[in-house]
Amino acid sequence: MSELINSLSATIADRKANPTQESYTARLMAEGTGKIAQKVGEEAVEVVVAALEESDGRLVSEMADLFYHSLVLLEQRGLSWPDVEAELARRFK
Repeated sequence: MSELINSLSATIADRKANPTQESYTARLMAEGTGKIAQKVGEEAVEVVVAALEESDGRLVSEMADLFYHSLVLLEQRGLSWPDVEAELARRFK
C-alpha cells in the first residue's frame, strides 16, 4: 500500500476513534454506514459525469473524492485498503 494511502487510512481511523466536531470524516462516520454509502454513490455519479462531460482535472478531482469516501466506508465496516488489494490480487493472478 502506498505511503499516501497508509497515511490517509490512518487519519480516517483516527477520526473514527477520536472524533471532533471540526472533522468532516468524524461527522460522516457518526451518520453511519447508510450516509457514507450514499456519499460513495454520489461521488460515483460525479465521476461518470466528469468522465463524459468535464475536464481531465475535474475527473481526477472526482476520483479522489470517490476514493476518499470509499476508504471511509471501508473503515466504517472494519475493512481496509489491503482487503481490496487482496481481492484484486486474487482476481488478477
